[in-house]
Amino acid sequence: MSYVILFILFLPIKLAGKLFRKETGKNLVIQTAKIGDFVNATPLLSYLQKSDVLISRAVEPLASRDDTIETLFLIGKKKRNIFAKFQFAWQIMNRYDNVYLLQPNSTNLFFAAVCNAKNKQFLSIYTRRWYHAIFYATAKGVVNHGKNTLSVTNYLQLADRSLSWQDAPKHATHPLYQPKTWPEVLEKRGVIRIGLSISAGNKAKTVPPVIWKRIFDALADLPCHYYIFGTESEQPWLDELYRNIGEQTNITSLLGQLPLEDVPWAISKMDCYIASDSGNVYIADAVNVPVVLLFGPCCYHEQRPLGDTLLIGKDENISSYVFETRYYFDKSREDLFQLTDEEQVRLYHFVSSLPHRAQNNNSPAAGI
Repeated sequence: MSYVILFILFLPIKLAGKLFRKETGKNLVIQTAKIGDFVNATPLLSYLQKSDVLISRAVEPLASRDDTIETLFLIGKKKRNIFAKFQFAWQIMNRYDNVYLLQPNSTNLFFAAVCNAKNKQFLSIYTRRWYHAIFYATAKGVVNHGKNTLSVTNYLQLADRSLSWQDAPKHATHPLYQPKTWPEVLEKRGVIRIGLSISAGNKAKTVPPVIWKRIFDALADLPCHYYIFGTESEQPWLDELYRNIGEQTNITSLLGQLPLEDVPWAISKMDCYIASDSGNVYIADAVNVPVVLLFGPCCYHEQRPLGDTLLIGKDENISSYVFETRYYFDKSREDLFQLTDEEQVRLYHFVSSLPHRAQNNNSPAAGI
């Protein structure tokens, strides 16, 4: 409600500023969520060709390597206090012709609403509050997003209602940023290189060690080498994994070794990526690496990798959504991510066919 009051206070300035507004041709895209959500917003950025973006600091390393983006605004700096909010509102008020709101929380709705853009397109979601109506009244168009609608499609439809996820590609960096150096172990030959994320930002979405053990057992007959991607803070999860399976020579930890802007290139060296609903599966999808998604409680109907993907999980466990994330569940993580014998067989066949699939698709993983 506080942002409603701020908007009412700023409204006279907004209306007066409208008298001096000129055409600019500029786009503003507002998506302040984390890595996976940013990657899923990149088809819209590709379609628009050039845009300014309001983002979170977490994705700045990727966005700064994106030539579809002209100016980066970091949400954390713009909402520190009332003065910062009003200063940024004044800065963007007459700057844009088109505003696309992908993450419609109260803060972002306020900044989108103060803009005098002639074309403002807002996403409307299932967690929308009644008092958000004052902000939505400033929009020229609204796209209604549901729990069973692909978020990527709805993001694109903010620009053109006829678009769907097939009409514009994802990217993590654009063009794909190639670091000057990278760990030599990524060049290991004669193996199937599989990237893993052993934890997720939401602990409830973190695959437990017992499930990883079933995955390793299912693929034991294949020449797999596993690469653990993530930050240094995820070391306790790796320690827990080793306590359950023992340290193995076919597992290499990359925790804390790669800055985020280098991660897309490193993942592009993989033949496959296995994880729950985490940012790196969307990076893998964006660089055309086949993905095994252990979706657990997350709704894959709403958001999932869209390339060569094997989905593993049970629909009856789905109870967490993009705009309604849950952190506690009635079932244990072992039950949410349970891997059946049939799913182990499907996993084996998916991974064993990777070299053939990579050659046919001519993906970045081909020939590795």
